[in-house]
Amino acid sequence: MPRTALPLEHADARERGLRDIGHAARESGVSVKMIRHYEAIGLLPNVARTAANYRVYGENDVHELRFIRRARALGFSIEEIRELLGLWRNKSRSSAAVKKVASRHVDELRTKISELQAMLRTLEHLTANCHGDGRPDCPILDELSSGPAHACHA
Repeated sequence: MPRTALPLEHADARERGLRDIGHAARESGVSVKMIRHYEAIGLLPNVARTAANYRVYGENDVHELRFIRRARALGFSIEEIRELLGLWRNKSRSSAAVKKVASRHVDELRTKISELQAMLRTLEHLTANCHGDGRPDCPILDELSSGPAHACHA
């Protein structure tokens, strides 16, 4: 539904298939607070408003919110989502441009996974070497208080 320049009454907006922010939130799975945030940072364009200044959302707006929700679920940053939305909106884009963004994100995820696995190995080593009894000495606390992070124990 195209955005309208003339403020609509709420009932007129509903007749045109537009929905208020609560309905858009339920249909998209994005909270009202996050919808407002995405609009404030320009990730989602400003939407039409009723005569009473209530936001109203069309099907395309809800579709974009679903797009954003899915991209967030895949761990894309706001800036990456902004880039992906721009590509999605540009029907003359190349799929290579989209693949470049996704591939960069895959590399970032692999790095994070590697870092998490290293943290896990270190914590497993520390917990395996902690007696977990009534004594005050504790290798976990010793490691945490030893200053700069040490290489992971594999």
